[in-house]
Amino acid sequence: MIDLRKLAEPGSIEETLVEKIDLTRLPRHVAVIMDGNGRWAKSRNLPRVEGHRAGINSVREIVETGARLELGVMTLYAFSVENWKRPRYEVATLMMLLKEYLRKELATLMENNIRFKPIGRIEGLDPSVQRELRYAQEQTAKNSGLLFQIALNYGGRAEIVDTVNRIMSLLREKEMSDAVIDEAFFGDHLYTANVDDPDLLIRTSGELRVSNFLLWQIAYAEIHVTKVLWPDFRKQHLFEAIIDFQSRERRYGGVEPGDSEMFVEQDETADSRQQTADRGRSNK
Repeated sequence: MIDLRKLAEPGSIEETLVEKIDLTRLPRHVAVIMDGNGRWAKSRNLPRVEGHRAGINSVREIVETGARLELGVMTLYAFSVENWKRPRYEVATLMMLLKEYLRKELATLMENNIRFKPIGRIEGLDPSVQRELRYAQEQTAKNSGLLFQIALNYGGRAEIVDTVNRIMSLLREKEMSDAVIDEAFFGDHLYTANVDDPDLLIRTSGELRVSNFLLWQIAYAEIHVTKVLWPDFRKQHLFEAIIDFQSRERRYGGVEPGDSEMFVEQDETADSRQQTADRGRSNK
């Protein structure tokens, strides 16, 4: 049961927003492209790394709010395979902040019944980072609430390539060269195997691109873009994204029953007109 008292203070703008949310139609999986840390820092004449440091507070609030909303999954895009191109000092600081977050927030993850899982080419990270990730994953493995996935050394194309190679290796090992690969089988070998695809993708900072994030999984996700920079993103903005999500009609390529009846009526009318025209020609 969702405890509304933990979501918003009485009389706050957050409370007003929560009242607009249909708690029976929440997205099962919310994915977030956390963008704007550098611009946030630049606008304050601070080093870029201070933007990343400030962004930690947003991670904390959004993940806790997701758990209190009883969402199924939340996936945050923290470090892409392309981010290695950034200055060495910035990359080192990001990894330091990640380790710091895991150490400080583990108790909070446990308290909120959150299960933690990193996704991406984790083996490409520094061994000290891998140890912290593995420890947090092991400690939270028995939790049954929100699954918090953090994408590190991640790329959507890289995931698809890794999945293809994983499947090819499996088929060679089992001598199944004639096996037929369908979407379900392919999905079972992604980093996110056995996890619902995102219903809602949030992008901060106003950029209109998906940045190589969960390319396979976001096929039918609703996309919400906000101009808010990630360090300023709070639960108010998460609530706004959910309200936007619930305003959409999700058809997955189909149509509403009423619309299909309209097409049938149009077809019947067209057939009737054609029959009348044919009779007219035969009477001439």
